Amino acid sequence: MEIKVNFLDNLRLEAKFDDFTVVADQPIRYKGDGSAPGPFDYFLASSALCAAYFVKLYCVTRNIPTENIRLSQNNIVDPENRYNQIFKIQVELPADISEKDRQGILRSIDRCTVKKVVQAGPEFVIEEVENLDADAQALLMPVSGSEAGTYIAGKDLPLEQTIANMSGILAGLGMKIEIASWRNIVPNVWSLHVRDAQSPMCFTNGKGATKEGALASALGEFIERLNCNFFYNDQFWGEEIANAEFVHYPEERWFKPGPKDELPTEILDAYCLKVYNREGELRGSHLIDTNSGNEERGICSLPFVRQSDGEVVYFPSNLIENLFLSNGMSAGNTLAEAQVQCLSEIFERAVKREIIEGEFALPDVPQAVLAKYPGILAGIQALEEQGFPVLVKDASLGGEFPVMCVTLMNPRTGGVFASFGAHPSLEVALERSLTELLQGRSFEGLNDLPQPTFEGHAVTEPNNFVEHFIDSSGVVSWRFFSSKSDYEFVEWDFTSQGENANSDEAATLFGILEGMGKQVYMAVYEHIGAKACRILVPDYSEIYPADDLIWDNTNKALFFRADILNLHRLDEDELKGLVERLVESELDDYTDITTLIGIEFDDNTAWGQLTILELKLLIYLALEQYEEAKEAVEMFLQYNDNTVDRGLFYQAVNAVLEMKLDEDLELDDYEANFRRMFGNERMDAAIGSVNSTVRFHGLTPTSMKLEGLDKHLRLIESYKKLHTARAKTKG
Repeated sequence: MEIKVNFLDNLRLEAKFDDFTVVADQPIRYKGDGSAPGPFDYFLASSALCAAYFVKLYCVTRNIPTENIRLSQNNIVDPENRYNQIFKIQVELPADISEKDRQGILRSIDRCTVKKVVQAGPEFVIEEVENLDADAQALLMPVSGSEAGTYIAGKDLPLEQTIANMSGILAGLGMKIEIASWRNIVPNVWSLHVRDAQSPMCFTNGKGATKEGALASALGEFIERLNCNFFYNDQFWGEEIANAEFVHYPEERWFKPGPKDELPTEILDAYCLKVYNREGELRGSHLIDTNSGNEERGICSLPFVRQSDGEVVYFPSNLIENLFLSNGMSAGNTLAEAQVQCLSEIFERAVKREIIEGEFALPDVPQAVLAKYPGILAGIQALEEQGFPVLVKDASLGGEFPVMCVTLMNPRTGGVFASFGAHPSLEVALERSLTELLQGRSFEGLNDLPQPTFEGHAVTEPNNFVEHFIDSSGVVSWRFFSSKSDYEFVEWDFTSQGENANSDEAATLFGILEGMGKQVYMAVYEHIGAKACRILVPDYSEIYPADDLIWDNTNKALFFRADILNLHRLDEDELKGLVERLVESELDDYTDITTLIGIEFDDNTAWGQLTILELKLLIYLALEQYEEAKEAVEMFLQYNDNTVDRGLFYQAVNAVLEMKLDEDLELDDYEANFRRMFGNERMDAAIGSVNSTVRFHGLTPTSMKLEGLDKHLRLIESYKKLHTARAKTKG
């Protein structure tokens, strides 16, 4: 994590990281102002807070109340060496907690991350740089070296060289990549979380049988998502990018909708139109991209090569970002390596969907076959020893597809987790299934798994597949666990040997799709010095249904974005128009404004918590439409998951509105006690909001220039680094 420090007045300091600001000071006896804790005090508190976090985590996953649990930390200092200290953490537990949970809570404290880092003894590197922002050396932990290099199946270069090459590419873009966390809870299963220190919203997770394998996985995913703009998928990229020579890629083209908003003839092809415009309802305006919002410019379209004949077909960027998410994108040391990974991922998701929605029962992998892979077997056995039964299944559907499945059961909660992996090699597919299962998870995290069901609609509804795509946390059918499988086990093998193994395997995977009658479209991206590709298989590799282009398109942001960002500048008629559009849109009232308009607000602000319902409420107050405001505030208070402070503000607003709407009630008769209940500051805001002397309480003014929206501006700055690199390749 990158922490930037600013020097304030006297001895006060300000540390900024992610969306947080921490101020430190010194006591008056040390010439400070005593306005905040000192840096060392924060360090001491972090240990106690970290210990308490792990206690809370343990208790929440086991439904143990924490109201009567108390924790404290005392620091015993050696009088002869103040740097030699004992941190004594004590916890007071209720008498009715079982002995098993008493020991479990003590063990959970022992897992405190701060404690482990202190015990390990962090290494400090102190250096001078010319410019903090320009110093983009990757902040990665050194990996173990090997003169020969570590080769794994599917990689055309050793892991060490792969990591070095990718780290160099990211550093060259000006991105500081840091490792935020590691996981290794069973043998031969590693995962980690990496992110851009300057824009933490840009992050990926990696997994593998070794630390190096997991790191290569995370960096490869980071580069693939940069190449395909996935980090910036649904967000507004600002007016400067929207009006630049190109928005997404130098090779993009813009096409104007035809008469009566018809689709331009230059986009898609006959095959794709049958998939995406079956009913003839898709219009040109549906395909204006969210990122630029530049309706006058037309439809931003990206070239993809049709693999059946080499023809270029232009896909609207809007269609891609709405339907495919991150499915079908990959980076590699070579294009063939990236293609194999990309196609494997497409099969993994498509076959997983077919199995889950079809409620198929899969054949077990025989123990004799598992015994061929002792490293994988060791990880499975470690899970079994922790009390988690594991089922290893052949998901190839009779040897047709290169897919495997590892399913974990949690007898403590009745939850299950079906994890799938794909690759031409059965061993690699199996390893990926296992590492995907535990990616970023602790044993406590396995208590959050959903329970199986016999209700078919629960597994077939579209959102269930989206949950499976995001983190494999969707629901599976009990029929999946039948001992009578719908397919025979096949010890399949789609691999090739020799120097061109990846090329041959890619051809094999393309051939499977061709045999299914699918058209395949591919774009290759090399703008930033890495080999990456994106593959689209219409009517097969989408994550969301094609109908979303019409009924749930992300470019609905264009109807609201400018007015919401200019909220404080709107006159009465403009506010009426905005709230009418929000009502007529029939959007879910609990949709957050961040999602609606593609702007990343600081989560810790009123903007970051703002929903459509609350926005309508604030507009009704500004328009003095009290009955509508009263109905909205009652809904807000009934289903509020906002902050306590925001809830109390609206409780006060509700009381003042009651006075306003009831002729028999006078605010003067109640105001003194309202102020005792809610405080003067909150009551001033509530009364002012109802009387229109306070407008949009808590929402700081901004505009389409995005002033004050640091989180979003950091994201745009991240994209500009990518945009600049692409601009250098143009022409």
